[in-house]
Amino acid sequence: MSRQERVGPQGRRTDPAGVLDVDALLDDRATGIIVCCGSGGVGKTTTSAALALRAAERGRRVVVLTIDPARRLAQSLGIEKLDNTPRPVVGIDESAGGGLDAMMLDMKRTFDDVVLGQAGPERARAILENPFYVALSSSFAGTQEYMAMEKLGQVRAQARAEGTYDLIVVDTPPSRSALDFLDAPERLSSFLDGRFLRLMLAPAKGPARLMTAGLGLVTGALTKILGAQILTDLQTFVAALDTVFGGFRARAQQTYSLLQAEETAFVVVAAPEPDALREAAYFVERLDGDAMPLAGMVVNRTTPEPRSKLSAEEARAAVERLRGRRQGGLAAGLLRLHADRWSAVRREQQLCSRFTAAHPDVATTQVAALPGDVHDLKGLRRVGALLARA
Repeated sequence: MSRQERVGPQGRRTDPAGVLDVDALLDDRATGIIVCCGSGGVGKTTTSAALALRAAERGRRVVVLTIDPARRLAQSLGIEKLDNTPRPVVGIDESAGGGLDAMMLDMKRTFDDVVLGQAGPERARAILENPFYVALSSSFAGTQEYMAMEKLGQVRAQARAEGTYDLIVVDTPPSRSALDFLDAPERLSSFLDGRFLRLMLAPAKGPARLMTAGLGLVTGALTKILGAQILTDLQTFVAALDTVFGGFRARAQQTYSLLQAEETAFVVVAAPEPDALREAAYFVERLDGDAMPLAGMVVNRTTPEPRSKLSAEEARAAVERLRGRRQGGLAAGLLRLHADRWSAVRREQQLCSRFTAAHPDVATTQVAALPGDVHDLKGLRRVGALLARA
């Protein structure tokens, strides 16, 4: 069956109007991974949690992995603490046979697990205590995004081996740019396979390498700049990289293969603002260019249409008629608010229409802004219903 004909992540997702059919996405057993992505501050965490909860209550066995350091997901799911271990969410409706666990990426612990899985106890301990490793695993640019995908691979492999989950929902890191999520694995693997580190590795491979005059000059200069102990730590770290992390580029390719697999579905989350929609457009085009399966886009926190059909122009005209009247202050204020809301609705509709015109093949759904923050399962259910237009 071709990708266009299948009923998995690329099929049966839209109605004739191009609306993302969220329930069809969640019910499709061919969909094993849903990746929610987008720029920061657009509601990815809430969307991820709402999708996971709705899928679980429709019969899927789900785990949601968040990389959001604000820890809002734990609060919304009623869990005191999230960490690298999946924890059950209490209070969901399991009558359809589903279940929901939640976890939060611990970046350093995930990196440590890679070390422990690839090296013996003594060598692993030496690597884990190396100051350069500590810095890389804790704060190097791109490590969080790379480890998010590393953790996704671990969870997927374990789920397949043990039959624990049939759907993984991933809340991607709150990067400045949505594209950081796709670029980070390649950036990190390029750094670890770079020329400088290969050069630094040479002294760690034996005394013969130290006999070359050029390398001796480089080593001497670095010793003066960094100090002997720092240089030794760096060389030890690079030697460990060669034996333990020599396959980083291959691991990055495995990450891309997982993201390109037909079981994966990307959901781009945006807000009805120019910058967020522009970022979403870049991401949609990048996903298409990299042959990654896009399910559709969620436009989050849109302004609800006023119940009254009184237009913004009519409301402003009424405000002018009330000007100067002693009893008209409150009415005029309400009319201004009404006019402002209609103006916001029209502006957002125009922005979304431009996106749709530029990307007519991308199914979309809109979620109206709620009057308050989502902080419990009831709120997540409401968001899920809005996502599914139920």
